Amino acid sequence: MAHVLYYSSLCPDTPPFVEALKERNISYEAVDITESMKNLKRFLQLRDERAEFNERKKWGFVGVPVLVTENNQFIFDFNDILGTTCTPPVI
Repeated sequence: MAHVLYYSSLCPDTPPFVEALKERNISYEAVDITESMKNLKRFLQLRDERAEFNERKKWGFVGVPVLVTENNQFIFDFNDILGTTCTPPVI
């Protein structure tokens, strides 16, 4: 299983997130949730089933961009990719 990036081309948080991935040569399957109903449904099924989204939903956020790593870790903030948070993820 490869990394999957769920994002929206309409979201202002997407470009810096994608840039952080690119700078680190992290490859992924790109899923633009605003591109098709199929992509949106795929994302919503994931978001509705995973507890990792609960805090974001509580604050009214959609939950994108999010990188789902091949070891099923959910990365919502590009600072986690950059290693500027306390606990950088394992990618």
